[in-house]
Amino acid sequence: MKIKIKCFSQVKYALGEDVLDMELDSGTTTVQLEKMVREKANGKLDDVTLRIAVNQKYMLDEVDIKDGDEVAFIPPVQGG
Repeated sequence: MKIKIKCFSQVKYALGEDVLDMELDSGTTTVQLEKMVREKANGKLDDVTLRIAVNQKYMLDEVDIKDGDEVAFIPPVQGG
């Protein structure tokens, strides 16, 4: 299945992209996808807490990702 990942702030800088198109196996969950994204960041997100939104709705629990979903990884808001 194909999904789109939107990356914000620290995630964008760690991956070097603001949008990723990924092919995933059917049954992949948000927890598994977060692990893949963290691995792709090569340790740059190890100390960053991420919120996950699927189709613009925050997910509090692990959910299955479906074909065509848009997943966003959102780090804590930073100010200055």
